[in-house]
Amino acid sequence: MSLSMYLASVPVFQRQLGALSNVLAKGEAHAAARKIDPSVLIQMRIFPDMFPLSKQVQIATDAAKGAVARLAGVEPPTFEDTEATFDQLKDRCARTIAFIGGFRPDQIDGTEEKEIVLPMRSTTLTLKGQAFLLGLSMPNFYFHVTTTYNILRHCGVELSKRDFLNMS
Repeated sequence: MSLSMYLASVPVFQRQLGALSNVLAKGEAHAAARKIDPSVLIQMRIFPDMFPLSKQVQIATDAAKGAVARLAGVEPPTFEDTEATFDQLKDRCARTIAFIGGFRPDQIDGTEEKEIVLPMRSTTLTLKGQAFLLGLSMPNFYFHVTTTYNILRHCGVELSKRDFLNMS
């Protein structure tokens, strides 16, 4: 039985983006309950050379929409990366969920061997579809979702594995 590229991407990204949005809502509630300026959490980072929480969410959503769009052979939409509030970050998750939800399985399945060309800062990566999805896009996506969770957890937001797994 072969792996369905659609089932390995769209529903997985959608579920985890829903969890990310819920984690952001808990961060927002935490800030309100403790009378913390929400921008403090949104600009928080675990270490000085890391991106802040806002950028982590932006990269995670870009990874999801970029992966699905590239597999389907369409250009992903550009989001402006100007989110400065929890509501804006949650809206970005919702827009990404809606965008990737517009794809049908027949647009994604069968792309295991499709050549994906990714221009990078100093080079160009060329990967087959399955290696692109499972070896680059998914790990990158989960890295930034996990980092968002960890930033908020580090700030004292009461989160659990169930929140990360979208089981709460």
